[in-house]
Amino acid sequence: MLKHTPLYEAHVSIGARMVEFAGWEMPVQYSGHVQEHMAVREAAGLFDVSHMGEIEIRGADALALVQRISTNDASKLQDNQVQYSTMLIEEGGVLDDLLVYRINREYFILVVNAGGTDADFEWIKSHAAGLNAEVHNTSAAFALLAIQGPRAERILQELTDHMLDRIPYYWSQRVFVDRLDCRVSRTGYTGEDGFEILCEPGDARHLWNRLLIIGQDQGLIPCGLAARNTLRLEAAYRLYGHDMDQTTTPLEAGLGWVVKLTKRDFIGRDALVRQKESGLKRKLVGFEVLDRAPARDGYPVVIDGREVGSVTSGSPAPFLKKNIGLAYVPTEHAAIGTEFFVAVRSRHVPARIVQTPFYKRARQFD
Repeated sequence: MLKHTPLYEAHVSIGARMVEFAGWEMPVQYSGHVQEHMAVREAAGLFDVSHMGEIEIRGADALALVQRISTNDASKLQDNQVQYSTMLIEEGGVLDDLLVYRINREYFILVVNAGGTDADFEWIKSHAAGLNAEVHNTSAAFALLAIQGPRAERILQELTDHMLDRIPYYWSQRVFVDRLDCRVSRTGYTGEDGFEILCEPGDARHLWNRLLIIGQDQGLIPCGLAARNTLRLEAAYRLYGHDMDQTTTPLEAGLGWVVKLTKRDFIGRDALVRQKESGLKRKLVGFEVLDRAPARDGYPVVIDGREVGSVTSGSPAPFLKKNIGLAYVPTEHAAIGTEFFVAVRSRHVPARIVQTPFYKRARQFD
């Protein structure tokens, strides 16, 4: 049986096309993924991301546990700050990527990927031994909405007295939205400014409807997983299970900035130290296709007549109007400007490694 978010009936009622995703029945598109993609780039889009998992860590040693299981340095966080990080297996492979919300020193909320929530919970709990920290899978206690785009702040501001411009990038605040108690963070997965709203499941449909009504004149439309995927790819955000997994390290995936080897200890650290000392054998690169044919996920990458890997994420980019992708290539072939081929069905299509992110919003908040 597929799981449903609290907004399932709302999606069906407005004609969303529903698909299976990570054990959930989720909207892949409403009006069309290109239209939805462009709305987020030019106005605003509203996403239901309630399938994401929430794991709470509480207790005097909550910070110590977060430090043990994540690669980034959570000791640098202040109350209400948010941090992107990864969790690793001992061999250095990526178990999952996540957002770490510090509510206070003894209370953290981890937002993890939907497909790995249960496994992540058990894994984190297994590493809490000897620490004064309680670990709870509280995913069922939350719904999560994301409003993204250049007009997101203007729209959401109409439903709250809290001055949203005072929430910096990657910070959160307890905010009453249309008189409902929520936690609002300036985060997202689209490459645009915007907010993610944690609320009680019973409040989700009211907030969904109110945001769509308030935002209608500003161009806000509901958006599905297809647009979310092309938006994140334009921003070169990694997708777990495609661009990284337990066979890849965060160093190979270009996420060295979330790995703080100066921390005394975290799971997988020794493996990363060894890899850094011996040198990376492959790197995740961004590329654009020099042809009209898109390079899809899984298509082989060919260099010097030899298959050296495959496309991990590939798609037409609606805003950029070109075909782009991510792929692992041998380090000696990873320089910007290097050309290679992608095997698209029966022919080899030329591609060139380019700087990422492919798209960067005009106004920055970090």
